[in-house]
Order: sequence, then C-alpha cells, then structure tokens
Amino acid sequence: MRAQCVVTGHDAQGRSRVVSAGPIAADEPFINVPGFSAAVFWQTEADPQVGDVQSDPLARLTSVIPGPGGTCAMLVTFPPESDVVPSEAQIQAAGEEMLARLPGLAELFEADAPGFHRSDTIDYGVVLAGQLTLTVDAGEPAVLGVGDVVVQMGTRHAWRNTGNTPARMMFVMVHAQRK
Repeated sequence: MRAQCVVTGHDAQGRSRVVSAGPIAADEPFINVPGFSAAVFWQTEADPQVGDVQSDPLARLTSVIPGPGGTCAMLVTFPPESDVVPSEAQIQAAGEEMLARLPGLAELFEADAPGFHRSDTIDYGVVLAGQLTLTVDAGEPAVLGVGDVVVQMGTRHAWRNTGNTPARMMFVMVHAQRK
C-alpha cells in the first residue's frame, strides 16, 4: 500500500507548482509486526505559513506528537489481528522498532493494555481501506468502514482490525491543551 506525497508551493513569480513528489518515506511495513506500517508524511510547527514550503519538514522529526500550535499527518496500516501472533521476543523487538520509528507516540502505549494510548492532541481520522474498531474506556466499541471519520479528542483508545484484510487510516493530529 505504498502511497506518494505530492507537495505544492510557489515559484519566484508566485505561480503554483509541484515542489516535491514521491513515495512516502517509512511507509513500508514494520519488520517485527508484519503488515503494520505508520508513516508521517507531513508536520507543521506553530504559525505555519504558505508560500515558504520546506522540501522535507520531516528531516528533523523528533516526535510524531506535534508541539504547541503544530500538526502531524500520517498514514497507518493495521494488519488483521488474526495475522499477528507475536512471540515474546517479537513483542520486545516490536516495541523497540516502534520507539525508533514513532518517537513521542510509542512512549504513550500502555504496556499492560496493548494498543491503548492517549495523547494531548485532537486527531482527525479517515478510514481509507478495510474496517477498524475503535475501543474506548466506556461504552460499545465503534466499528468504522471506508469513508468513515473519527474525531479523537485526546481520549484513551485503541484500534483493532478484526477483519480479514488490511485496514488503512489517515490521521491528522493537532496539538491541544489537556484540561
């Protein structure tokens, strides 16, 4: 499911143009969780401006979680749960890989409740392929299909793919203050 990212900007005369285009870096599956991938494709800091496009804003990515005033956009592919039966060693290696590839976010995952996490962000998510189940602390899980959207308001949650095909979501995370 490799996707490409096309970035537009302006030339010296103010005309719109494509600044860069190509495959999204790090969109390949994780080694220790076959079929899972998570790739940041754009991030902004506080007070972003149009007309001054950096060719690679991810070159200095230190955290997937955006800082104050910032945003982060990413694609995530979830393999069917039935495809993922890791050994204890794979679980350890997967945690290390997650820390390396998703800094700032990986540290938020709960060790005693796999998949559960909470961030100080408002997340807009769109299901692009497959079906996912969103689980929160209380109430029934929400089952989402292609075209469905979710607004995640900094709550503790986990995603599950209980289907039999990979599921793909696009997320935009916006930094938020916790009350």
